[in-house]
Amino acid sequence: MDTYTKRDVYIVALMLIIVPLAGEWKFYLVNETFRISFGAPTFFFFLLLLQRVPAVLPGFLTGIAVVFFRMLFEGTTQSHFDWAASALEHYSSFVYYFTYSVLFTLIKMERFHNRTLVIGGIGMVIEVAANLIELLSQYVFFPTVITWGALQEMFMVALSHSFVVLSFLNMIKLYEAQSREKQTRKQNEHMLMLISNLYEESLHLKKTLQSAETITVKSFELYQGLQSIEQEQRFAKQALIIAGEVHEIKKDNQRIFAGLRKLISDENLTDYMDIHQLADIVIRSNEKYAALLGKTIHFAVSIEGEHPHYHVFTMLSLINNMVANAVEAIQDDGVISIYVTREDEQVMLKISDNGPGVLPRRRRLIFKPGFTTKYNHAGAPSTGIGLSYVKEVVEEQQGEVALLDEADGAGAAFLIRLPIESIREKG
Repeated sequence: MDTYTKRDVYIVALMLIIVPLAGEWKFYLVNETFRISFGAPTFFFFLLLLQRVPAVLPGFLTGIAVVFFRMLFEGTTQSHFDWAASALEHYSSFVYYFTYSVLFTLIKMERFHNRTLVIGGIGMVIEVAANLIELLSQYVFFPTVITWGALQEMFMVALSHSFVVLSFLNMIKLYEAQSREKQTRKQNEHMLMLISNLYEESLHLKKTLQSAETITVKSFELYQGLQSIEQEQRFAKQALIIAGEVHEIKKDNQRIFAGLRKLISDENLTDYMDIHQLADIVIRSNEKYAALLGKTIHFAVSIEGEHPHYHVFTMLSLINNMVANAVEAIQDDGVISIYVTREDEQVMLKISDNGPGVLPRRRRLIFKPGFTTKYNHAGAPSTGIGLSYVKEVVEEQQGEVALLDEADGAGAAFLIRLPIESIREKG
């Protein structure tokens, strides 16, 4: 098991079962002992699937399995069964499968793994050669005359077998390619969301750096003011110490901020992306988030107009914050709509839901840092930074964000306006 993979062991086990069964779909081309069956293409197909097992070993085992199966089948269906006669009749099948595997190994078919037409041509030649050697082995006990017509039919059957095998092989390769593409897409989306979150955190950290700078300046000004008052020398020293400690915090945060910015710059897969792709990523992410919260939420997307590629992390962080906020606001089940359109040189994002909405007395407060109406099952409040973050980023981009007055009064709807120039792909 260390030398061969589990996959190879399973394939060989299936081969020993399926090839003998497939061999029973047959017809006789030259004589009553030389059969053409679906066992050959099935055997060829399984050999192509193997990764580490030498073809000679499964060829040897399959040859024995086929002969044993045919003798056992005849023994159970015939009243007067002669084991010796049956073995003499079917021994050439072992010769065929073993010869096939030997030729397969000698040609080193794994070299042509990505050249399916070459594999098909070589498979046809191997099958014809194995058929001829099988006939030659039969000639010892059953004198056989091979006509040109029979040889032509043998080539045509081998060609059809190769075509069938290549069709299945290409289907498997297509499935594997689609699976890899799907997995890669998931990894890319996960990376984009992760970097988008880092981008959001870096903006918060940038704001913290600005606050730390302000506190440092004010502490130093306080120190200078107290220094001029003789009775307040002790407090002046304390103010200077505070200024120094805040400055140290600022330097540490600057190092963290620089690391985050470098990580975002180094790891992003693309800085700009089509709005349809961005919306798909947000929806898939929040479908998982809604499921995690035990909610049944339907997401609807409508995108109108022609849009350039937008900055990934700015748009992802804005739309994802708004949609995640709506997911949290909805009680058990509901609908969240994302509407994107373009008006001259502005892009407009409207995110609406049919949740409980926002009470009139709270409309003035929803964009203030720390304000929240959401609590978890334990009664702990949300951080209340989602909408304030959105407002801050939008205003940095010279845009606007507002809570709309919906005509039906149900749910909440937010409209974001952004200048396209500030978030579009340049060049």
